[in-house]
Amino acid sequence: MLSTIGQQMLDVGIGWELYERTHSALALGLVGLVLVLPIVALALPSGHLADRHERRGIVLTTQVILAVCSLGLAVLSFERGPIPLVYVALFAIGMALAFNRPATAAMLPQLVPADDFANAVTWSSSGFQIASVVGPALGGAIIGIRGQAGPVYIVDAVLALAFFVCVWAIRARRVEQTSDRKAMTVASLVAGVVYVWRTKVILAAITLDLFAVLFGGATTLLPIFAKDILHVGPAGFGWLRAAPSIGAFAMAIAITHRPPMRRAGRSLLLAVAGFGAATIGFGLSRSFALSMVLLLIAGGLDNISVVVRHTLVQLRTPDAMRGRVSAVNGVFIDTSNELGGFESGVTAAWLGPVVSVVAGGIITILVVATVARLWPELREMGNLSAEDWGPELEAGNG
Repeated sequence: MLSTIGQQMLDVGIGWELYERTHSALALGLVGLVLVLPIVALALPSGHLADRHERRGIVLTTQVILAVCSLGLAVLSFERGPIPLVYVALFAIGMALAFNRPATAAMLPQLVPADDFANAVTWSSSGFQIASVVGPALGGAIIGIRGQAGPVYIVDAVLALAFFVCVWAIRARRVEQTSDRKAMTVASLVAGVVYVWRTKVILAAITLDLFAVLFGGATTLLPIFAKDILHVGPAGFGWLRAAPSIGAFAMAIAITHRPPMRRAGRSLLLAVAGFGAATIGFGLSRSFALSMVLLLIAGGLDNISVVVRHTLVQLRTPDAMRGRVSAVNGVFIDTSNELGGFESGVTAAWLGPVVSVVAGGIITILVVATVARLWPELREMGNLSAEDWGPELEAGNG
């Protein structure tokens, strides 16, 4: 939670500072491109590393790198350093995240029994969403009070180091390895890709998330909406950034206190379609209150997708391959988030922010219809409860 608060604060700081200094939607879009390039390029080796080496050590090392990068951004902010150096720091952050995220995701099954994993994912998502509410609101407040983003980056560095201390104290449950630390080969690198390709339910779920968020996300353009369309300033921008997470947290609490989804596939498809509809409404809104409500709805529906997808990826994957499969899943997630930000920035620079957001919501709904038709396995998927997958998991581990 502490780490995510810092990351969300950094996102707010970067978005606001770049738009203040450049007044360019394209400059905002480039943030996503710079972050996603190293994540995609390093996905296969990072997943291999997470399966062949201690995941905890990888997380600790990358957290130090993330803290150093945040301090570099703070110096650039206070000194009004060159914009290109800001992108260099973001590229380094992307490289660290490329190794950090697969290792972090693959650690969770070592901490929680399989029967409780779906519920654990929901609680983990709840913690993430709480942090995603606090982070943007706190970041926006600091920028509003101090008039610059430098202090935000310092807080992010401190919280990254706090996460280092927390992970240092973790003693993960040892899982019997099915293979030793073999040398990196082409076959071992692409094993995660092959597994995802053969497991159609996982492929369908992460493909749906990829294209839905790629075209349906409005987060990158929120500085423009806050400043030029809704006229609410940095504090309002912080609350706009926090709104999807507030909705997601409320949905996570609701899911946690209900039995496992009986028709998880159908719920996933309907949730993503609703996410697209809420995005269209946000793009057309000129009311801050209405925009907040629509972002709350979008965040709540998106959380359903998060729970279903993450549970599928972790529980239907043997532990010896979780790092590589998590890396593949991470490529889909980061490509959708970061490259989607680039797409939104380019489209907004060309057609305007409103057209960019509305068109993205329409495309999201079309993507849902296409995925439902191409992969009936997802449409027919039932309960997310782990015990329903016992034989399949045993076969995968064998």
